Amino acid sequence: MKNSKIYYPLFLALAVALGIFIGSMLNFPQNNSGFLFNSSSQEAKIKRLINYIQYDYVDKVDTDSLLDGTIRNILDKLDPHSVYIPASEHDAIAETMNGEFVGVGIRFFMNGDSLTVSNVVKDGPSDRAGIEAGDRILIADNDTLYGKQLENDYIIKTLKGEENTKVKVKVYRKYKDTLLNFTLKRATIPLESVPSYYMLTDTLGYIKIDKFANTTYDEFKTALNALQKKNMKRLVLDLRGNPGGYLGIANQIIDEFLEKDKLIVFTKNKGGKIDKSFATAKGDFEKGQVYVLIDESSASASEIVAGALQDNDKGVIVGRRSFGKGLVQQEMELGDGSAVRLTVSRYYTPTGRSIQKPYNSESGASYYNDRLERYNNGELTNGDSIKVIDSLKFVTPKGKSVYGGGGIVPDVFVSIDTTAYFGRFHFRAIQDFVFEYVDNHREVTKNWQVNDFRQNFDNDGEILREYLSLFDDQSKLAAESIPYIKLYLKALFARNLYDENVFYQVMNENDEMLKKVKELEMKIDYIKP
Repeated sequence: MKNSKIYYPLFLALAVALGIFIGSMLNFPQNNSGFLFNSSSQEAKIKRLINYIQYDYVDKVDTDSLLDGTIRNILDKLDPHSVYIPASEHDAIAETMNGEFVGVGIRFFMNGDSLTVSNVVKDGPSDRAGIEAGDRILIADNDTLYGKQLENDYIIKTLKGEENTKVKVKVYRKYKDTLLNFTLKRATIPLESVPSYYMLTDTLGYIKIDKFANTTYDEFKTALNALQKKNMKRLVLDLRGNPGGYLGIANQIIDEFLEKDKLIVFTKNKGGKIDKSFATAKGDFEKGQVYVLIDESSASASEIVAGALQDNDKGVIVGRRSFGKGLVQQEMELGDGSAVRLTVSRYYTPTGRSIQKPYNSESGASYYNDRLERYNNGELTNGDSIKVIDSLKFVTPKGKSVYGGGGIVPDVFVSIDTTAYFGRFHFRAIQDFVFEYVDNHREVTKNWQVNDFRQNFDNDGEILREYLSLFDDQSKLAAESIPYIKLYLKALFARNLYDENVFYQVMNENDEMLKKVKELEMKIDYIKP
């Protein structure tokens, strides 16, 4: 098997940065000074020091880099969510949160030394021109893109540009062994934040939200309306792995579930000013039952949604304790394309609880990566191991106890499936294998119909055996990993051949939280008329 390295789409490639940079944000008025420091004497001191270093220091120093590091060090002394965004990263992060970018509409990776199209965005410039998954882009506007060790940033810069500008590309289509020329007209490409929605049963719908960007509410409403037309009475809202985003967008989504004048969330700043957000009368799912799925990676705006519904006795929160981010950031520009996201207030759920987990200036990476600690103390496998603080106990209008102090504790706990981790070790290797398989069988696989694929994929186990044959010593493969390897094979074939919606439908076929939801559906105590 070739040792090709798969690169995720732009929005996935930025996921780690998003987990650190994005948070709940409000439209606060900008500080009139526009400077990082309020005192003119402090500003002068910093500027003077930089000038001394730039002109008088014995060695040549990159003062821009030095200043960037200084700003980071200052923010590190505050809280884990006050962060510096360099000018080089600002536009990419902004695009992700805007929910769109201007480009040619492909997702790609480097296969060996060739820029290879993994997926084509439906109805985008490349799709309309006739580019297909598997095409190798060799040249773009006379710039050779093969036979080089190219960085992702360079490729993205080459293919992106101003809207309505054109780029000429030459591609090699492997399964036809032919060279083709295309002229692509750059256009606005959506970055979906609602990658999947479908009906789980005749009356139970499913919507997955993976971030709260500018376009998320509109995407959510499209999904909600489509499922209601299919007779959806109850909804599973999947917020697992969702790091958050815009607070205002989360509020709009919550408003679809809560009756008029129900408190959604409130914030409090340093001066004690409180801003409250209330539901309006426009909600389209106020009478419907909702299950919210959360896990240890659900953060910020995801926790606002779960907390607002839980505190208003709306629906059932299913899963594991969420991340625990209760701080609100405002983005402030620094004048050179860079910016800081500064924590300016705390948010509180309707009962008055803060769900911010403890932190200090020494927390560092452990603040973001406490999954191992949660596993070691047993809370990922046993709900009774979740520690709650009695002094932070709050009571909902219907008498349910809820707790502050670090994340949203679910109403119904679902353990991680420890055996699944054996299979997850194969995920990257399976991605490589699936692409190579599809790439070598495109004339066959392009004719696979979705329904037939869902029902009959690899029923004889031939593809599974081909993958397992890549391992010299199969005795080292954990027996419990095989069902998950089969699942990942099918899901990644779905992603390569179809789209994210089919990918999630496959991944959810044996999902433990969805199994729990279906159990709850059978219990009258959780069914709301």
